[in-house]
Amino acid sequence: MATTLVVDAANVVGSRPDGWWKDRAGAARRLHERLLVADTAYDEVVLVLEGAAKAGARAGRDGHVRTVHAKGHGDDTIVEQARAAVERGGRVAVVTADRMLQARVQGVGAVALGPSWLLDQL
Repeated sequence: MATTLVVDAANVVGSRPDGWWKDRAGAARRLHERLLVADTAYDEVVLVLEGAAKAGARAGRDGHVRTVHAKGHGDDTIVEQARAAVERGGRVAVVTADRMLQARVQGVGAVALGPSWLLDQL
């Protein structure tokens, strides 16, 4: 059974006040780079970028990391990605601190994890 980790990049980056708001694309690029070398227990990591952060990493697959550029609201794209992975029959976790988003992804069968869990893995 495949395992998928869907990452709410805006939420993870925004969880630490390190000046990310001055360079959203740079913050997204750094998160992408860290995910590429991270040793997680997941077969695939889906990094969802929205807004200015999309300039930080191209859409598509890079090793075990697949970057998705949200066309609209990032939360909707995160739920779509989680739902698709659940429908494929895998175990799915979503990283976000957004309680409304946590409830939405749990509603499609995913588990919600907080940003600090992921940052500890990196």
